[in-house]
Amino acid sequence: MPLRVVIAEDEAIIRMDLRETLEEEGYEVIGETGRGDQAVELVRGLQPDLAILDIKMPGMDGLEAARIINGEKICGVLMLTAFSQREVVEQARDAGALAFLVKPFQKSDLIPAIEVAMGRFRELRTLTGEIDALGEQLESRKVIERAKGFLIDELSMSETDAFAFIQRTAMSERTRMRDVADRILDGSLRPGTA
Repeated sequence: MPLRVVIAEDEAIIRMDLRETLEEEGYEVIGETGRGDQAVELVRGLQPDLAILDIKMPGMDGLEAARIINGEKICGVLMLTAFSQREVVEQARDAGALAFLVKPFQKSDLIPAIEVAMGRFRELRTLTGEIDALGEQLESRKVIERAKGFLIDELSMSETDAFAFIQRTAMSERTRMRDVADRILDGSLRPGTA
């Protein structure tokens, strides 16, 4: 599957050159615009792998568009600009740009920048997935601990017996311990009713 790209560049000639270069390199340009606000809508609607955004655009600048796209974790973002001042580079980074390219650029600069942006986006997605999984584990652990505490306090079970009840019930019902704990806490499951 070729990498799917949305281009947002207000200069039509640069946009056309970008499209041509990307297509020659095997990328699929699935949308293009000269406005930042339209870029966000295109990205939301088309769900590309990468958005290439110029910093200076009408409607909404590329920095704001990058903040929105990055905030929604839709795709990787590569920023284009005619300015190479440190402040601009830092603003692009803070907006969520994963790579940065100063115009005019060479084809030999574009492809590595795309690969850097995509590599960083994949890493961020993996980390986000791991963080979400850890958050879910932590939340499950809290629910199980609350259910265990309920069994100890309300039914005078030992901690070992309370945990064993949750674990055995989950195994016998082929469900998660979290689901068993939820049922204990909502009152629909008690020892002797499993």
